[in-house]
Amino acid sequence: MATKTERLAAATLNDPRWSAVVARDPAAEGTFFYSVKTTGIYCRPSCPSRPARPENVQFHLTAAHAEQAGFRPCKRCQPDQPQMAEPHTTLVTKLCRFIETAEQTPSLYELAKYAGLSTYHLHRIFKSVIGMTPKAYAAAHRASRVHTGLKRSNTVTEAIYDAGYNSNGHFYEKSNQILGMTPTNYRAGGTNTEIRFAIGQCSLGAILVAASKRGVCAILLGDEPDTLVRNLQDRFPHAIMVGSDAEFEQLVAKVVGFVEAPGIGLDLPLDVRGTAFQQRVWQALQEIPAGETVSYTNVAQRIGAPKAVRAVAGACAANALAVAIPCHRVVRIDGGLSGYRWGVERKRALLDREAQQACVLEKIR
Repeated sequence: MATKTERLAAATLNDPRWSAVVARDPAAEGTFFYSVKTTGIYCRPSCPSRPARPENVQFHLTAAHAEQAGFRPCKRCQPDQPQMAEPHTTLVTKLCRFIETAEQTPSLYELAKYAGLSTYHLHRIFKSVIGMTPKAYAAAHRASRVHTGLKRSNTVTEAIYDAGYNSNGHFYEKSNQILGMTPTNYRAGGTNTEIRFAIGQCSLGAILVAASKRGVCAILLGDEPDTLVRNLQDRFPHAIMVGSDAEFEQLVAKVVGFVEAPGIGLDLPLDVRGTAFQQRVWQALQEIPAGETVSYTNVAQRIGAPKAVRAVAGACAANALAVAIPCHRVVRIDGGLSGYRWGVERKRALLDREAQQACVLEKIR
C-alpha cells in the first residue's frame, strides 16, 4: 500500500494544475494559486521559484483562500499584488480565456480578429508564449474538460457536448487517444480496462512492463518489484490487472533485450497518454538516435517552443515509458546529467551503454 507521502505526491502529479506550475504557464494566471507546506508561502502558477516537491504542494482558488489557510505571499512573484504582465503574455492569456469560454472551438481567423492581429502574427505569438499552437491548446482544454465532465455529468453525451464537441461522432473518433478507453469505461473509473503486466530483471534492476489493448503503456525501472507494482496501480487505479502469460513474457524479454543492447532497436506499439504538449515532447525524444544526447533547450527548440525549457523537463519527468521514450538522452545544456525518474545512475548506465554500442557500429562501418 502506498505511503501518505506517495499518495499526496500522486494527487498533485495527477492534477492538471501541477503541469502549469512546472511550465510556469502564464495562461494559468488568475485561475489558481499554489502553496508549499514546508516553506509556508503561496505563489502564482508562473512563479520563477524552483517547483517544490509535489507532496508538499496544495492548490487554492484565490490568494485570499491561501492566506486563510495560513500561508504568506511569496516575495518573488507577489501573488497578493496585481500582475504586471508583458503585453504578449496579457494578450495570450485573454486568448486562452476566449478559447476556454467559447461554445465551439474558435478558428485561427476568429482568434486573429478578436486580437486585432494577422493570423500569422497571432499564431507565432501564441506559440512562443504557450509552447503550443492555438489549435493544440484548444484540443488539450477540451480533453481536460471531457475528463472532468465524464466524472460529473449525468450522461456521456452531456459530458461530450459540455466539453465543446459538436457531435458524438467527432468525439468518438478520437476518444481512445484522449481517454485511453471508451468514455463509458472512463466514466466508471476505468473499471473495465484490462492492463497486462509482468516483472523481469535486467542489469539496471527490476523492470515492469505493462500493456493495454492499445500497446505498451508503462515501462518502469527500480530496485523493488513491489514498489513498481504499486506505481502501476497508482497510474491505473481502477483497471483490471492481469498477470503475464508466455506470450507476454516474450514482450518483456524484448524490452529487457533492448535495455541490454540498445542497438537492436525497440519496435513496439505504444499506448502513450499525456497532454498535447507532453506528447509533442515525447515524440521529439523518440527521434533522438541511440548514442546521442540533446539538451532540454534543444528539445524545446525542436518542438517550436524555445521558451518552454522547464516544461520540457517536466514532460521528461512525467514519462512512464522508460527507454521506449528515451528521456535519458536529454541532458543539461553543459552536458551534465540532471534528474531522471529512475535514478541518475541508471541514466548514466544507459548513456554509457549506448555510446559504447555506437562506437562499435562506427568501427564496423
